[in-house]
Amino acid sequence: MRVCRVGFVGAGGVAQRHARVLGGFEDVEILGVTDVTRGAAAELADAHGAATFADVEELLAAGPDAVYVCVPPFAHGPVEEAVVAAGVPMFVEKPVSVDLDTAERIADLVARRGLLTGVGHHWRYLHVVDEARELLAGRPVRMVSGAWLDKVPPVDWWARRDSSGGPVVEQAAHVLDLMRALVGEVTEVTAYGDGTPPPVEGADIDSVTTAALRFADGAVGTLAAACVLGWKHRAGLEILADGLALSLAEDGLTIRDADGERHLPADPDGARTAVDRAFVDAVRGVGDDVRVPYAEALGTQRLALAVAESAATGRPVALPTGPAATLRVVTVAAPAGVGVDA
Repeated sequence: MRVCRVGFVGAGGVAQRHARVLGGFEDVEILGVTDVTRGAAAELADAHGAATFADVEELLAAGPDAVYVCVPPFAHGPVEEAVVAAGVPMFVEKPVSVDLDTAERIADLVARRGLLTGVGHHWRYLHVVDEARELLAGRPVRMVSGAWLDKVPPVDWWARRDSSGGPVVEQAAHVLDLMRALVGEVTEVTAYGDGTPPPVEGADIDSVTTAALRFADGAVGTLAAACVLGWKHRAGLEILADGLALSLAEDGLTIRDADGERHLPADPDGARTAVDRAFVDAVRGVGDDVRVPYAEALGTQRLALAVAESAATGRPVALPTGPAATLRVVTVAAPAGVGVDA
């Protein structure tokens, strides 16, 4: 394949960002765009010399080599089903859905089809993440603290739980994904939300959420998420291992160990380019560096929704590991032990 012809489903801000990156690759042609808002689709298509399509089926009929699914969380499901049925490699922006049933169903379809997929957890392409992984090699992680302290994004669907999933699912998923990548799988979470929505019309999400996490390898962790500010205040991880403290964010890694403290800057725009470059190379058959295929993103989706479920119920949620993993709300029945709700 000399040129990868890419179609877009969705024409919002994240689609525009991917289109700018892909438009800069000599081996990519943006074939066309479809969006429920025809004007938005036409504007994005015109900016890249592409066609506008009425719907997903019409876009797929044009024969794209890959499709980027850049829709709001609540709109995932039917689009992916159509793309998988057509056998077209698919890049999905995070979060992959607003609920677990949809994500599990799409993951199963992808696995059955053996389809090449990628998901937009671009933080995994930060070179400082690789540096952190090397520093942690051979050192058991004792504790990790994650935070995403931000504002309410200016889109009308974001502040509604059934549309976005809330700040943990839609924003802090980046932090949870890095926790999984660097510390391992979480087996249980206990979370609390404040029960008070941000001052936005129609909002029903929690303004703030805090969670405690237990990891399979014995580490413990916390997550703090908030959408009450007018700016992005902080997003990243603090990791403590024996004799090592790491502070990791999108713009760099601060290391403190026996040699003192040092800071390694990062390039977030480079990571956003790298995630698209890796996917295109995989589609063209000249690379194999897709770090978050759909099946891997499903693990992060399960974790994010476990935090959201625990915050909604005020009870711990267990995350069994393995291919048949499902979330379980755990009830403390008596001091002698715990029970599991069916």
